[in-house]
Amino acid sequence: MAPQLNTEADIATFVNTIWADAMLVARDNNVMAPLVTNFGDTTGLAVRKNAKYGTATINLIAETDDLTSQAFTPSVDQTLTPYEYGAQFFMTDSRLETDIFSVRADAVQELGLAYGEKIDGFLSGLFPSFTGGTVGGTTTNMTWATFLAGLTAMRRAKAPRPWRCVLTPEQWMCMGTAIAPGVAVTNAPNLQDDFIRQYFVNNVGGVDIFIDGNITAAATVAGGIFSPNAIALDMRRAFRLEPDRDPSRRGIELNVSSVFAYGVWRPAHGVVILTAGTAPVA
Repeated sequence: MAPQLNTEADIATFVNTIWADAMLVARDNNVMAPLVTNFGDTTGLAVRKNAKYGTATINLIAETDDLTSQAFTPSVDQTLTPYEYGAQFFMTDSRLETDIFSVRADAVQELGLAYGEKIDGFLSGLFPSFTGGTVGGTTTNMTWATFLAGLTAMRRAKAPRPWRCVLTPEQWMCMGTAIAPGVAVTNAPNLQDDFIRQYFVNNVGGVDIFIDGNITAAATVAGGIFSPNAIALDMRRAFRLEPDRDPSRRGIELNVSSVFAYGVWRPAHGVVILTAGTAPVA
């Protein structure tokens, strides 16, 4: 007679499942908002506009020439138009009473993270609208030469400092492979040391470098080098959470909303870094 083995399978239907904490969808930090010009001095839906003057022309004049007045009149340059944005989760009483996770707290956290990612994507999506120049190419990977070409274009655009550079993870990997371990860095060994320590070099040539995982991966991607005034975020009503009890549906609505505008503000003070979106294969 074959032996009877007593295994876990015999009691599997009687044992409760052990659940670990629920995991939120991974999201990158909000990179862009602190790097641009922020307005928060008003509320409502009125548009915000900026203006620019024409420039003076310095002419050669003879001893007896009379100077001729030139126009110095402002003209509208950019317009920011605010809109309201929002989202909602509805949780029934039964869901809240039964759920083994801290579902309400998790839902609120997800709404906040989603909101931050939305703003980050809006702002980084403005890079192709820069008019200070375009460096790189749609079929070429990012290089340090591309980075330096961007700095040259910024200088030619007479963009005020500080300058910020925001790249996709793939663009940064292409730059990183040029200074990775095993590559001789003769003239700037400290740059390689910083890279090895933390896979990040926070400042090169006086330019702060940031990596933004919220920029959508694609065959061609756009990073940017810019002055803070190249882009503006105009917050009219801050992000707010409003729980709303719904007795007829026996549950609670978690409502979040905000009003803001965004757009290029001084587009000539930004340079597009246009490259292939792929990273070197290890």
